[in-house]
Amino acid sequence: MQSFQNETFADVVFDDDGFSTATFKACRFHNCSFRGLRLNEIETERCQFSHCDFQAATLNASIHQTSAFLNCNFYVANLFMVSFRECKMTGSRFDQANMSSVTIDGGDWSYTSLRLQMLKKINLQHVNLHYADLYACNLEGANLRHANLSMATLTKTKLKGADLRDARTDGVNFRDIDLHGVKLDMTQALAVARSYGAIVDI
Repeated sequence: MQSFQNETFADVVFDDDGFSTATFKACRFHNCSFRGLRLNEIETERCQFSHCDFQAATLNASIHQTSAFLNCNFYVANLFMVSFRECKMTGSRFDQANMSSVTIDGGDWSYTSLRLQMLKKINLQHVNLHYADLYACNLEGANLRHANLSMATLTKTKLKGADLRDARTDGVNFRDIDLHGVKLDMTQALAVARSYGAIVDI
């Protein structure tokens, strides 16, 4: 197993699969390409990846602890059973990525694109999803308590059975959402009523 610590890589196109099962601590990658690589079971801790390309890469069962993936591209990447623990994912895109059984434990996912993702029953408690694009995402049965959904795009998002209590939802257009079976707190229920033009007398 390879181990990397406190190393910096910039504008590197990695073209072999030698990173599988490798560990990275406090490493920095800027504008690097991991396209199509097998990165299964890698572990990162306190690393930063900025403007990196993971298109079609396979990261199955990898673990990421307090790492940052800033404005990274995960188009059609395989993220089966990946664990993101208190990671910063700001601006990254996950279009058509396989996110089956992904674990997201806290962290900052603001401005990310998770549109059309299948994330049924996922636990997103305390996750920052400010301005996240969740268009047509399947979040049925998801736990979103205390999440920050302010200004998030939830148009056509499936939320049946989801728990939104105590989540920040300012700026969310409730009229675009099917709220059947969704758990709301009183503040959110009032916001829903007002979004339909009701005058609420408290």
